[in-house]
Amino acid sequence: MTEHHHGAGTVLPQAVTVVLALLSLAALHHLAVRRAVRRNPAQDWPVWRTISFATGLTLVAVALVPPAPTGFPAHMAQHMLIGMYAPPALVLAAPVTLALRALPPAGARRITAVLHSPPVRCAVHPVSALLLSTGSLAVLYFTPLYNTAMSHPAGHWLMAAHFLLSGCLFAHAIAGPDPAPGRPGVPARLTCLGVAIAAHALIAQALYGGFFTDV
Repeated sequence: MTEHHHGAGTVLPQAVTVVLALLSLAALHHLAVRRAVRRNPAQDWPVWRTISFATGLTLVAVALVPPAPTGFPAHMAQHMLIGMYAPPALVLAAPVTLALRALPPAGARRITAVLHSPPVRCAVHPVSALLLSTGSLAVLYFTPLYNTAMSHPAGHWLMAAHFLLSGCLFAHAIAGPDPAPGRPGVPARLTCLGVAIAAHALIAQALYGGFFTDV
């Protein structure tokens, strides 16, 4: 397995950028909660959803704020935090529902229209989310893509963004509390979840044994 090293001079600026971005998201969430409650005082926003959002941001910070991983085991630990642990916490915070409550009617209608658009309905289908989240792992680790991405400064951040976004998409498609027009029933979602678990197990075994891998 190839180890990749990134310049030490870029670590601090990158860490500061990540912290500022996460703090901005936390502040935006806080403002959205206040506005949602102000718009409808009779319907309070659950505290546990705010805690869930903060937990997700914290997990992302734990994964991204330290120096970039210099070996494959460190990369996989980061991948687990960003792609598997943080997404459920962020999704359970119901950010779309919060936005619908916080925005004025015109803005809420625009979000609803986007949710009902064919591209979004396709993207949030469990099969599409499965291919983007789990299927992409096979492409990443069983082709030269991983080493190619890690050899460029932006590759590490692009992979982290993909892990986080695809993980959130899959968590939303399977069990997200936000509106998901066209999402299939529970049996279909559980089937996709089972396929994802099996695929992750196979990929993990292949990586551990060094079979068909290029990392």
